[in-house]
Amino acid sequence: MSKNKHIGSDFDVFLAEQGELEEATAIAVKRVIAWQIEQAMQTTGVNKSALAKRMHTSRTVVDRMLDATDTGLTLETMTRAATALGFRVRVDLVAA
Repeated sequence: MSKNKHIGSDFDVFLAEQGELEEATAIAVKRVIAWQIEQAMQTTGVNKSALAKRMHTSRTVVDRMLDATDTGLTLETMTRAATALGFRVRVDLVAA
């Protein structure tokens, strides 16, 4: 019998036991959002400066929005970016 209690367990369970599940989830979600915005920018041929202009904001805000580790993105900023790129935001809550 193994002495490691985590062998065979779920990684989410491990993160929860360490008190790091919420932070890890937030970072993972932000990485996906940043990637999706970058993909939309490439698809539409819009660079960071043009996106900032379309959003009526600064390039610094766009840089923070695209920073995969900055989890402080607001729904308002995300929606403004999506609209500026010709997309819309859809948010789903799913059972844990």
